[in-house]
Amino acid sequence: MQFPDFIRAFPAIDVPFPEDVVETAVIRSDDGLVAFFTFVKDMDLPPHAHGDQWGTVVAGEIAFTIGGETRTYRAGDSYSIPAGVEHGARIKAGTRVIDVFAEPDRYAIKS
Repeated sequence: MQFPDFIRAFPAIDVPFPEDVVETAVIRSDDGLVAFFTFVKDMDLPPHAHGDQWGTVVAGEIAFTIGGETRTYRAGDSYSIPAGVEHGARIKAGTRVIDVFAEPDRYAIKS
């Protein structure tokens, strides 16, 4: 099941991955950013760091390495990544997640 049409109609964000790999929709406020990600193909997310992030897996599976520790997250699992902690992931096709970022400008909105 996809995210509902009204969520899929939210603006997309500029991520460094092609749209045939990951689809995005976002809500932004002055206080943070809520992103809805749908991974169409398997994807490796390279290690990186930024401000605080919290997320939950809606469907699928992510093998997340957070601060050097790897754990597999599935539907219903949530994760919290403190600011500045390096993390990367192996994400399976069909995975859907909701990520909340403390930085409202974490990603630019596509025009």
